Amino acid sequence: MRNRPDYLAHGILALGVVLFALPVWLVVAGSTQDSNAIARGELSLLPGSSGLSVYWRVLTQGTMGTEPVWHMLLISLGMALAIAVGKIAISVLSAYAVAFFRFPFRQIAFWLIFITLMLPVEVRIIPTYTVMADFGLINRFNGLWIPLIASATATLLFRQVFVAIPDELVEAARMDGAGPLRFLRDIVLPVSAANIAALFVILFVYGWNQYLWPLLVATNPNLDTIVIGIVKMIGVETQTDWSAVMATAVLALLPPVIVVVVMQRWFVAGLTEGEK
Repeated sequence: MRNRPDYLAHGILALGVVLFALPVWLVVAGSTQDSNAIARGELSLLPGSSGLSVYWRVLTQGTMGTEPVWHMLLISLGMALAIAVGKIAISVLSAYAVAFFRFPFRQIAFWLIFITLMLPVEVRIIPTYTVMADFGLINRFNGLWIPLIASATATLLFRQVFVAIPDELVEAARMDGAGPLRFLRDIVLPVSAANIAALFVILFVYGWNQYLWPLLVATNPNLDTIVIGIVKMIGVETQTDWSAVMATAVLALLPPVIVVVVMQRWFVAGLTEGEK
């Protein structure tokens, strides 16, 4: 018997697509319309007559006294890449040490890392700012990402992957004369490649969307991220260039979308793979 299409499932899926896509489309359409009309609440679903000229203007000149958008995009890109790569590097090494090495207080060290998951960011923000100030990293690009490269969540996830590696494989590598670094390079990292790719996507988006920490640690306009820039563009509501704000929001959306699209196969594999 021929399988009938599940109209209910397709209807719910179509509704979900509309709910997610409609706000994005409104932003894209609004970026081509007149700012005064948008301020009056006359936002249309159809693109306006202004075209795409606003994109070039905000990219090269900015608006409302902000830096050019290309510069803010570059700051956000550098910060997001540094956070993603730094979190993965530190988490892989710490999880590797906890999973394969035997040293005093190993479990205590792991549980201390795990307990930090229970602390909200707001609890750590003041002491972290104090430490960054003591090291002279306020209003420095390094100060944007260094405090954010430790991740208890990523450490926990990598540990769960590593403990699933069969003991026979570990013993075989040891008998073959593989040292800790060689075992990490030749066995552990290839086995964890899909998980690393999936975490990279998640952590890149996490770093890209950072708002509170860059707002506190960088008062220099030259270090404004794209998220901070959008907030500054809004300013006083009656003076806001809404088409420029929406164009900037569209440009801010592109890098995370590109990363997800390019790495979607590894992202799905990393989330769905079972034990190795």
